Amino acid sequence: MEKMSQAMEKVRILVGIEVEDEQQVDEESSFAFMDDFSRNCTLSTKQRLYGFAICLVAGLTCTLMSMLVFFNPIKFGIAFTFGNLLSLGSTGFLIGPKRQVNMMLDPVRIYATALYLASILLALLCALYVHNKLLTLVAIILEFGALIWYSMSYIPFARAMISKIMMACFDTEF
Repeated sequence: MEKMSQAMEKVRILVGIEVEDEQQVDEESSFAFMDDFSRNCTLSTKQRLYGFAICLVAGLTCTLMSMLVFFNPIKFGIAFTFGNLLSLGSTGFLIGPKRQVNMMLDPVRIYATALYLASILLALLCALYVHNKLLTLVAIILEFGALIWYSMSYIPFARAMISKIMMACFDTEF
């Protein structure tokens, strides 16, 4: 029974459910807003899991429902981007907003995060303000590629492997 409780404690720390250790990590580089937000927004484990599940299901639903309006790139871009934002926000429920931002700004994935967030903004800009179907479609393709690149930054050596595969596939003489 003791081993089981130790294993559960390790899982909680790994997932980020334990908030006590989070406040001691790197207090100098954190934002005051994020500290206040973390202090005022404490959730139980059950609430975190519900929030994660609801956001993830809503995000996946928006992303999949965007396929219904695929031939209208403006509506598709809005639904697809909103689904991506909900899915991205769902992990904030599991690990907390401060840790989420710290992980996104980690030197290993800072460029992938910047490219992903910029592509989201570009897709929304093209869909909502420019109303150009071709530019919106290009922005959505860029957003999808940035989403894959950003997701791969969380898997060790995945981006290096994809880079090598792409070089092997496209570095040939015709």
